[in-house]
Amino acid sequence: MKKNLGHLGVGETGRIEHLSDNIQLKKRLSEMGLTGGTEITKISVAPLGDPIQYSIRGYRIALRKSEVAQIRVR
Repeated sequence: MKKNLGHLGVGETGRIEHLSDNIQLKKRLSEMGLTGGTEITKISVAPLGDPIQYSIRGYRIALRKSEVAQIRVR
């Protein structure tokens, strides 16, 4: 089943399958360590739902909902 990163529940882990088709966003996400095949875990969601915190490669990052919607996981 294909879903975007936002569909993960808190504490749930997915594996990155596809990054955004937007070249600038894809480059920025890749520079942060988000690459195909990498495991990513949803840690928490801000009180108003944006941003969302994830754990990847041993560190934590915060991503906007608009960015998360463009990352496909399995």
